[in-house]
Amino acid sequence: MTGPILLHDREATLRNELDGSRSPQFRRLLEECDRARGMELPQEHPLASITYFGPGAANLALAYRLTGQASYLDELRRWLAPPISFPHWGKANLPDHDLDAGWILHGFSLAYSWAGDALPEEELAALEAKLLLQGRRLYEFAVETEGAWWSSSYWQNHNWICYAGLATAGYALQEKYPEAREWTERAKENFAKVLDRLPDDGSNNEGVVYWRYGVPWIASYLDILRDQEGIDWFNRGTYLRETFWYRLYQAAPDLERIIDHGDCHDRRSGHPLALYYKLAAEYRIPQAQWLADKVATEFFWREAYESGVRPGVRPEAYQELLWVDPSVTPESPETLPTSRYFADLGLVVGRTSWDDQARMVSFKASPGGGHKAWDESHREKKASGWVTLNAGHHHPDSGSFVFVGHGSYLAIDEGYSSRKLTEHHNSILIDGHGFVNEDRYHVFENLAEEYTASILTTTLGEGWTHAVSESSAMYDRALGVTRVRRHLVMTPHGDLVIVDDLAADEPREWTWLLQLDHAPSHAESGQWRAEAGHGVMDVKALDANESSEVVRTEVHANPTSSTPSLAIAKTQHTIKRHAAASATARFITVLEARRWDDETASVVRATTSEQGVEVQIERGGTVEHVSIGFEGVAPALENADIEGDGFSGRTRVTS
Repeated sequence: MTGPILLHDREATLRNELDGSRSPQFRRLLEECDRARGMELPQEHPLASITYFGPGAANLALAYRLTGQASYLDELRRWLAPPISFPHWGKANLPDHDLDAGWILHGFSLAYSWAGDALPEEELAALEAKLLLQGRRLYEFAVETEGAWWSSSYWQNHNWICYAGLATAGYALQEKYPEAREWTERAKENFAKVLDRLPDDGSNNEGVVYWRYGVPWIASYLDILRDQEGIDWFNRGTYLRETFWYRLYQAAPDLERIIDHGDCHDRRSGHPLALYYKLAAEYRIPQAQWLADKVATEFFWREAYESGVRPGVRPEAYQELLWVDPSVTPESPETLPTSRYFADLGLVVGRTSWDDQARMVSFKASPGGGHKAWDESHREKKASGWVTLNAGHHHPDSGSFVFVGHGSYLAIDEGYSSRKLTEHHNSILIDGHGFVNEDRYHVFENLAEEYTASILTTTLGEGWTHAVSESSAMYDRALGVTRVRRHLVMTPHGDLVIVDDLAADEPREWTWLLQLDHAPSHAESGQWRAEAGHGVMDVKALDANESSEVVRTEVHANPTSSTPSLAIAKTQHTIKRHAAASATARFITVLEARRWDDETASVVRATTSEQGVEVQIERGGTVEHVSIGFEGVAPALENADIEGDGFSGRTRVTS
């Protein structure tokens, strides 16, 4: 038996630290094992997912390995028995060939490596036989489906989970069963391609929740690869080194909740404590260690109980213990820049400060999966016919944004949806139509390479966040759309200025969308007040488009076919502003974020020309000027605080 995986050269050190520097993580492990004792385990395979058996077994095996206490071994035996008896792993979707198999292979293989020698002979033989059977099934499926689904979906969590599970089983069994080396070699070939193809900026097209679910498996695989073969791929490419910054900048201002681009079950799932420890340890990132500590002491249990993601954060206790490096000194993000651009995903993020009541915008535009995945997958398809990009969790949301302020979600994203629509986002409809190929789960499937969107330019600094998106290529060619260009600016005070410059080769009706959690009140022509708890948002239209309405938008999703009870239904309230049929149209909008009790009067003005727009926002003795140029040259602002391509900004205190 090869092993103990991940422990053979550090077991004594770990034991010495259990009541010292690793005491919090050791306590978590033992508490998780105590919880396992109280769980009723199914004796027949349920329709629901059984992924939780994998980490559950790993926790118990590690507790037994480190303490030698028989009660943990007894409980491990109870947890191993049901899945060993099940004829298949997974019931509702791809039995033996998908997530259930990957999760359980990983956890049971660690248990086999860590505690197998202590199992009764018959039970050890049964575990070994089951690992061999399920490993063969998963490996054969990967070979047979190469070029389709997860076997070669390099940017997708199913690929990472299934191959990590297969590799762990291979390393655990290879000494006795040489065929298992084929599993580890295949996994290694796969992850080499994954690491070479992942975006350099660390971003994730599936969104924060699936980042939290999937990316830890890349680290899990690399950890075991280094342990078993001495191959260190943690610095192969830049993805893992950079990905913490993607997660940090997609945290809402309170850092507990998230910006929910992509398929997100809720706004509270997203903190992989173990992965934060691992990224802090591997790359010496003090902010990752700081956030891990903050999550552990402030956020963990609320996410554990309220998250819609299964099996959730609690079963990851064994990884928290193994991955934490107490020598990394934590450091808060207060000294970091308040804005950042992730070029591959076309994601521009800005906040007024690192305070929990800050105003924050997250704005994005890119092709499905991000630029690198889109380009690489189309090259691969042309060369071999393989389908390697599964971007089903990526939404038709290019040019859309999320706006948060004063602890409240002001302009929102839909979160999770089964049938994805542009009209669920803060976007533009043309003759009532959104992006081509929408109204389905995977809107980028079989889409020609020409259907792309991008961020054209950004200007970040001095408290300003400015970006321009172009998404005209995402619409049906029959509409003849030539420009869907959004200019977005967040001022140092935290107000949003949005200018949409639109054109087609013949007259079209244009619809501007703003999504809200609650129905807004219509203050006067072109103005609305959107209440959202501690924060409110004033919506002010500064253009000549007078037609508008507020409608209810229903969003539905079933994140897992195996558990219908986890279906999500959500009602959004949508402000729709309409421009009459024309070959060109412009929408000019200011969104002002306020505290719920702030009644300070403001004066908002716009001056337009063929070259651009100048917007002035005056409130409480402060005047903010924004100048935007349609063709890259902004009307000049005298003594501007910041200038960029087609943009300049200035803030002045008048009293």
